[in-house]
Amino acid sequence: MADQRTPRDLVSREKTQRFEYKPPSTLPDPAPQAGWAFRWVATHVLGTADPRNTSQKFREGWVPVKAEDHPEIAVPGAVNASGNIEIGGLVLCKISAEIARARDEYYARQTADQTESVDRNFMRENDARMPLFAQRKTEVSFGRGS
Repeated sequence: MADQRTPRDLVSREKTQRFEYKPPSTLPDPAPQAGWAFRWVATHVLGTADPRNTSQKFREGWVPVKAEDHPEIAVPGAVNASGNIEIGGLVLCKISAEIARARDEYYARQTADQTESVDRNFMRENDARMPLFAQRKTEVSFGRGS
């Protein structure tokens, strides 16, 4: 009876490597540009125009991106009457990276202040005889004990 195994020289890692499927993203990412941050801003919600949201974003400094600036995203049907890239009620906007960083820092400070306030209010009811929490910290470990 002949040997049933495949010769070793016919098997290689390249041939056995499988393609991993990833579903496409709903919104395409623009090509990165130095000094700019990008974001999709809602112009419509459930088919109804949302001028309050767009007005607020424009006052923050977000500027709609023109289709000619990013031809890799400007697919048929994605360019609105103003020449901006709009997909499914979302318009692509950009802002200076410096303003985006300052905005992120502002909201991080606000979140930290609110978290500290909640912790102080919660710990005010702490009693040494039956402590609620010693500190706000979690640990993750794997395997048996430490």
